[in-house]
Amino acid sequence: MSNPERARLITAALKARENAVAPYSSFSVGAALLADTGEIISGANVESASYGLTCCAERVALFKALTDGKRGFKAIAVVAAWPGGATPCGACRQLLAEYAPKARVWIADVDALEQVREFSVEELLPRAFTFRKDTELQR
Repeated sequence: MSNPERARLITAALKARENAVAPYSSFSVGAALLADTGEIISGANVESASYGLTCCAERVALFKALTDGKRGFKAIAVVAAWPGGATPCGACRQLLAEYAPKARVWIADVDALEQVREFSVEELLPRAFTFRKDTELQR
């Protein structure tokens, strides 16, 4: 994947972060998911006073994409104000393993956007549990 494509996705995640709803932690996260079609679907974290109901930016972007009928994803960018960038939580890793197993995961800190860390979903969640043999979402 080209650096301009990565930069475009990081920029989209940074913009998505502006819409985070984080009244409790003040920890705003933006994510941008790149579909195989080239379309970018973004999301931001949404917090609840009942913390278990909080939803991460990565899941918001993925759920938006899936419920809009998108299938097949090349990459996801996650941007937060955290040294080195914040990696996806366990729940997000699981969902990425199920629905975007071949996606590259790009992580950036808002204060160092040029220093992007890159992972595969497999690196973040080795030997993920899925029911599908091919780990690709079937329509």
